[in-house]
Amino acid sequence: MFAGHFGLAAGAKAQTPAVPLWALMVATQLLDLIFLVLNPLGLETFTPVDPANPNAYGGTLISAPYSHALVSALVLALVAGALARTRWGRAGGMMIGAVVFSHWVLDLLVHRPDLPILPGYIGALPLLGLGLWTMPVVSEMLEAILVIGGAFLYFRSAMRLPAPSIRASVGYRTRALTASLVTAALLVLALVTSILGIG
Repeated sequence: MFAGHFGLAAGAKAQTPAVPLWALMVATQLLDLIFLVLNPLGLETFTPVDPANPNAYGGTLISAPYSHALVSALVLALVAGALARTRWGRAGGMMIGAVVFSHWVLDLLVHRPDLPILPGYIGALPLLGLGLWTMPVVSEMLEAILVIGGAFLYFRSAMRLPAPSIRASVGYRTRALTASLVTAALLVLALVTSILGIG
């Protein structure tokens, strides 16, 4: 769901033009960034479902009791949203918080049951995950919809942001079109490499 997270962030840009795309992209991967810090410390790990094919699309079980717990995701979303609000206002803060939490929601859809409710597996509560990764065609279609939809919304937003007089200029339209196409190409590339197990 790597590319799907980014696709959702690109689509979110259309709703909050004041928030830079880079901030939305970081927000959508905040849980995974924390995982990358905790993994070398041995606090969180990932294991291939099929050791013979470790890069298979969706072929990983994670043990992320801190970064990917439901309560952790909610707290991170609230903190990130509050920090973003000081820079991009109420709407920007709410969007950053929503995008941070969207990572957990999308992971819930595709992960096998490996997402804890409370950090550190407190209370030995059931692990969550609807397991769409066990149906690759369905999860790939969902991710493709997020990527294509996000790229389209980003393009539409980029073409309409400034005043009509600026929007009509050849220079602006060229820059907006270039940025949109590069973003769309990178999103599609991320999706393809994820499906092929390259990334």
